[in-house]
Amino acid sequence: MLNEADTRAKLINPKLYEAGWEEDKIGRELPITEGRIIDDYGNRKGALKPDYILFLEKNFPIAVVEAKDVSHHRAAGLQQAKRYAQMLNVPFAYSTNGREIEEYDFITKKQTTLEKFPSPEELWERYSKWKFGRVVPLEKENNPLAYPFKIVRGRKPRYYQIAAVKRIIEAFLDGKKRILLTMATGTGKTEVAFWVVWKLYHTKKIRRVLYIADRTMLRDQAYNRFEPFGNKRDMIIEGKTPTTRDIYFATYQTLYSEKDGKRLYRNYPPDFFDMVIIDECHRSGYGRWKEILDYFSGAVHFGMTATPRIKTNNENIDTYAYFGKPVYVYSLGQGIEDGFLAPYKIHKIYMNVDKKGGIILGEVASEGAIIKVPEDVEPKEFYSVGEFEKRIILPDRTEAMTKKLAEILKTYGPLDKTIVFCVTKEHALDVVKILQNELAPEVMSTGIDADDYVVRIVDEEPNVKELIDKMADAESQTPVIAVTVDLLSTGVDIPPVKNIVFMKPIASKVLFKQIMGRGSRVSEDADKFYFRIIDFVDATRLLDPWDLPPEWEPPEPPEGPYDYFIRGKVVDEEDGRAIPNARITVQIGVNSIVPSRTDDNGDFRVSKLPRVPVKVKVEAKNYKPRTVTVETTPSDDKISVVIELKKKKPKEGKIVVEGINVYIEEEIYVEVEGKKLNKAKYIEYAKENVKAKVLTLDDLRKIWINRESREKFLKELQSKSINPDLIARLMNRPDADAFDILAHIAFDAPILSRDDRAQILMMEKQEIINSFNEVAKEVLLNLIEKYKVGGIDEITPEALDTPDMQKIGKLQEIINAFGGIDKLQEALQEISEGLYDIGGGIN
Repeated sequence: MLNEADTRAKLINPKLYEAGWEEDKIGRELPITEGRIIDDYGNRKGALKPDYILFLEKNFPIAVVEAKDVSHHRAAGLQQAKRYAQMLNVPFAYSTNGREIEEYDFITKKQTTLEKFPSPEELWERYSKWKFGRVVPLEKENNPLAYPFKIVRGRKPRYYQIAAVKRIIEAFLDGKKRILLTMATGTGKTEVAFWVVWKLYHTKKIRRVLYIADRTMLRDQAYNRFEPFGNKRDMIIEGKTPTTRDIYFATYQTLYSEKDGKRLYRNYPPDFFDMVIIDECHRSGYGRWKEILDYFSGAVHFGMTATPRIKTNNENIDTYAYFGKPVYVYSLGQGIEDGFLAPYKIHKIYMNVDKKGGIILGEVASEGAIIKVPEDVEPKEFYSVGEFEKRIILPDRTEAMTKKLAEILKTYGPLDKTIVFCVTKEHALDVVKILQNELAPEVMSTGIDADDYVVRIVDEEPNVKELIDKMADAESQTPVIAVTVDLLSTGVDIPPVKNIVFMKPIASKVLFKQIMGRGSRVSEDADKFYFRIIDFVDATRLLDPWDLPPEWEPPEPPEGPYDYFIRGKVVDEEDGRAIPNARITVQIGVNSIVPSRTDDNGDFRVSKLPRVPVKVKVEAKNYKPRTVTVETTPSDDKISVVIELKKKKPKEGKIVVEGINVYIEEEIYVEVEGKKLNKAKYIEYAKENVKAKVLTLDDLRKIWINRESREKFLKELQSKSINPDLIARLMNRPDADAFDILAHIAFDAPILSRDDRAQILMMEKQEIINSFNEVAKEVLLNLIEKYKVGGIDEITPEALDTPDMQKIGKLQEIINAFGGIDKLQEALQEISEGLYDIGGGIN
């Protein structure tokens, strides 16, 4: 009886050769995934390896074959072959026992028993007729599907990148003018774009390409990735419109700027470009990319986004409405399962004031708080969590949160690169100061210079580019902690980062997923195989199935009792000298560690361990980290293990820490009129009181669009302890407009988020916005963005006197742009009414 190996060698291989498959077109047990990372040491599940992948050309797979020995049914491996075929995006799957062959054709959806394998020519003919309605010659020089991938610095395409390139080129050859690619951050969208252009350009299917990004940094990254095009590349920068190259890179902002009285992009003929690539196309730039694409309507429009269609609030509806269904999707969860992305752990912390939904000024004053109110500010009785650090500064909360963060970093590794997202630039300064003071002594004990340990990375810092580059460099010891507002939320590749910290409330799923992407890269140089989300503001509620890998059961921790020990010594491998202050981490479960340190003699002792071997990781300054498996002992009366460390080259690697605690939120109770009400009773209580004051949904709208009546109405509700922001939090809809929360509980109207209303306003009231001059238009668009975060109270003249508005113009200049204060107030009222003309059952 032949085993599987013999079956392959003696039966299957000859059948493949007989069918015309040459050796260089047959891939045997090629790993197509890395294998999911299953622990903090970088250990992985096994990689997926199809028995055979059949290629028409290198990196152009066409079929998968699964082999079984002769004792099996011919179709025993077909299900597995189909799975691999779907992953690789190939149309043919085969299972064979060496004597008979079972084929599944994804084109016809038929399963057939064969005596021999089809030839490469036959499979190409079947595939070609299906995709293009005719047989297209398989010539490398003319067929972009067969044209070779350009491999730069060893970056070979992964299986899903090959599939994405194939799908995009198929769509192009099929004549599609709008093509969308959805791939999670960190999976190589720019790589895919480069390979698509490389293949189409060198087979003369396209000549000129425009690559648009919304940030200079993204533009420059793409320009550098397209380096193999050499001097065929050029930048479109402020006031310059080069025309002698073929591949151009620009930002929306540059293309939208003016030269000689017209938008810069209009200096190119409408038919100048054959393809326009829109990077991060979910970030519409106030819809400017749409205006640019309308101008270059003859070109193929190829959009790339890192976020799936957000179904809950239509946050990126404009992207999917324009491009349609993506030709290829690769999710964060799949990237984690395949082992190309780092898995994440969540550490949630809830501050007491946050759990209450906000603070009541009178209540905190009665408890002894000192309230400082500027002369020109009219305080409100209640401030929601979303207003913290924007409208009300809470130094005690910032200090408590930041000290807790410092405590976490001390426990799990103060040298792990960390990004902290704050509410404002001023908030970031406060966080930098506290972290510096709390962690500097810990850092100095490791011998690292603490001066640049914590830095603020915001656009107004003069050396921001240098700081970002050093954060991204696994060999750069500092900075370790970057405190920012949103500068690092998209497009910045920082593989070594291990901690993503949310101190800034997030309502946008798109923004949340972009921030998550900052931690999702695996970095073996930094010994980084996972990342941790430290969440003070419940941002992780925005996780959805796209972000989750398939279910996997981690190994059970060893059973007790935990009464054994390890007593050991850490020494230099070369000279045997003791290594003091080495960090010892004993892993006793997936999320359970026991930390220790060596003393001045290099000795360490760890107790309360299970009676089975455990993994011990040892890290020390100027040494390579090492992980060993150590037997535990019933007593600690003598040294049982000596661990030798090798010296490392300067600046090599980073300290790695394991373990995480997950904080589970308790049920929130609300106190009303001296009674504690649970969520359901509180919402019912709010419903009764709202309906007692407002008869119809239209009456509520009329109250809401008038600032004075709205404020009076809310004060009346607050006197009854009814707060829309708290209700939104209880309903897990902090993204919703307060109007919609009240409309929903009182009149059962559908809930719209502020993003929903802003997006629909932009679409349905575009003529109103476009009727204003450029300065006034930019002001309105800015206010609409503010509304998404802060609600209708942002659409006021007072909101114009803020630093971000100062970049548009001084207050008087803005007023003049509208034609005077009365015209300004009319415009703001029109926008306010427009926001509530839609949704909530109101026509």
